[in-house]
Amino acid sequence: MLSTAASPEEAERLARSLLDARLAACVNLVPGVRSLYRWRGAVEDSSETLLLIKTSRALFPRLSAALAGLHSYEVPEVLALSVAGVAEPYLSWLAGELEPTEAAS
Repeated sequence: MLSTAASPEEAERLARSLLDARLAACVNLVPGVRSLYRWRGAVEDSSETLLLIKTSRALFPRLSAALAGLHSYEVPEVLALSVAGVAEPYLSWLAGELEPTEAAS
């Protein structure tokens, strides 16, 4: 999943919350991302920190809800990406670090 935060501190707080809840197995924080976007009829230009969140498809609804509750943004970015392939050892590690679900994927 992808999300952005207004500061490195907020990104770290979000990442730690997701990890503590076992909704993410790993979160990469990429500071210094420049985002240009439309918001309420105007083009905005912001410095943000990108979060690359490793989770499962089954946990997406809960992770999305957690981000919505924790985030400072009125409309946080919560974007799930499809993965074309993943190495089996990494997939096993990922599954072992996430909260168990009935349909882990």
